[in-house]
Amino acid sequence: MSIAPEETRLPFATRASRLTGSEIDSSTSLLQKQTHDVVRLAMGSPAAEAIPADQLSELAAELFPGNPDAFDYGPTEGESGLLDQLEPFTGDDRERMLVTGGGMQGLDLVCKLFVDPGDLVVVEAPTYTNGSATIASYEGDLLEVPVDDDGMIVDSLIEQVKRAGRLPKLIYSIPTFQNPSGKSMSLERRIELLRCAEEWGAVVLEDDPYGHLSFIGDPPPSLVELSGRAPWVIGVHTFSKIVAPGLRVGWLRADPSIIERMINAKQCMDTCSNVPAQVLVTEFMVRGMMESHLERLTPIYRERKDSMLAALEEAFGGTGTEWTDPGGGFFTWLTLPDFVDARDLFPTALANGVAYVPGDAFATTTPFGSSLRLCFASNTTERAAEGIRRLKLSIEQKYEV
Repeated sequence: MSIAPEETRLPFATRASRLTGSEIDSSTSLLQKQTHDVVRLAMGSPAAEAIPADQLSELAAELFPGNPDAFDYGPTEGESGLLDQLEPFTGDDRERMLVTGGGMQGLDLVCKLFVDPGDLVVVEAPTYTNGSATIASYEGDLLEVPVDDDGMIVDSLIEQVKRAGRLPKLIYSIPTFQNPSGKSMSLERRIELLRCAEEWGAVVLEDDPYGHLSFIGDPPPSLVELSGRAPWVIGVHTFSKIVAPGLRVGWLRADPSIIERMINAKQCMDTCSNVPAQVLVTEFMVRGMMESHLERLTPIYRERKDSMLAALEEAFGGTGTEWTDPGGGFFTWLTLPDFVDARDLFPTALANGVAYVPGDAFATTTPFGSSLRLCFASNTTERAAEGIRRLKLSIEQKYEV
């Protein structure tokens, strides 16, 4: 006899109730169900034409036929050839690196090792919703610290920690071209954040998917580098934004003693990261394709960012609407007048053929009801401009303005 789900009493772990999933990733499934034309400004995906599909396909055709090793299990720490290439690419030692299944597995491994139930964990507000969801899944208590044009407001962090009456175990930051705001933390604040973390005995988790996508020259040094590669600072990186997200290949930078523990943890998760994808990325780097690819990407994304900001100015200039002007990465953060509720607006916008992520998806306690995240990277300049036109139309229809 079958039992209806509501009649079952399964002994779920406490953490199961905190597995919220990702509103960002769920948007992919939602958009797949739409039958009308939708300008997709929601998912933080590379532009289709920015993915080196032809080069990767040619490499696959050359590397994989008759090569069973490319489809076997691999070492948990990553393929030796890829680790060799990551050394000059990152300026770090291979003993300090672990290849992961995209950046998300890196975030999960750090939380698995360092977050106990009830630990205080600092996050930015707004922040990458998948990062905060991962922390919550390990039952960490989120302490949200606001962000301004210079990144996380460290003075506010210090004040909030005092009010909390306990020290944070982990500080999660996206200091360079932050998701979702596009803002970057100033050098002064990076130094102060590291000083606080060292004083408090906190681990710093630096999420850096966009550091190679700068429109303004070299961004400030990473937290890993500024700390002198201190063992309490861990960097998470990915090829998803700079090569192709479907490869699901990323890497971690951490002290070798932490890497050793992460290898043990990863062996209980997936044994090793995708070997064929690692082989592809390795050869892509060995043949010097990465350098020319990144040189090609930067002007594409800079032009798309400038074009989207121009479209926003044309549509919303003088209306009290604000948006960020990122120095790199994928996103701008749009804050509409207070009468607009971005989540309430979303069904109208989707019906009119434009998708975005509502701002309240990027925080748990901080209100961002009139804000939303727009990805300028994924669409052509003309397509993005059409998306902004549809967004404006949706606001006019919903609020009769």
